[in-house]
Amino acid sequence: MIIDASDSILGRLATFAAKKALLGEEVSVVNCEKALMTGSKSNIVEKLSKRNELGQPQQGPFFPKKANLFVRRVIRGMVPFKTARGKAAFGRVKCYTGVPDELSKEKAEKIREAAELASLNAKYISVGEICRIIGGKE
Repeated sequence: MIIDASDSILGRLATFAAKKALLGEEVSVVNCEKALMTGSKSNIVEKLSKRNELGQPQQGPFFPKKANLFVRRVIRGMVPFKTARGKAAFGRVKCYTGVPDELSKEKAEKIREAAELASLNAKYISVGEICRIIGGKE
């Protein structure tokens, strides 16, 4: 299953992808940099910046700053990744920035529940912009 993350709410998209992976499907998420997080920009950036300051540089915890790895980490939080079943499910999840050539021929699905942001009339920020602010290079 290929999921298009553009203009979709990240949390709702991640729960859908996690459920599909736990059921045994291969899940590919494309356009990760275009996924959206709801909330005010200042609150989101402040929370993520504080999280990145935790621990020690060599010992972790480590938080990704690339958009595709950021989305993968969010999906990991919704899978029991410390169990054998969860590790296998998390291995079936692939996230991409943009659309890779091998997946461009297939049709990507939009998740209806995750794409209802226009009707919410909410504040939001894209994952790509978040990653640039917290120090990502892409």
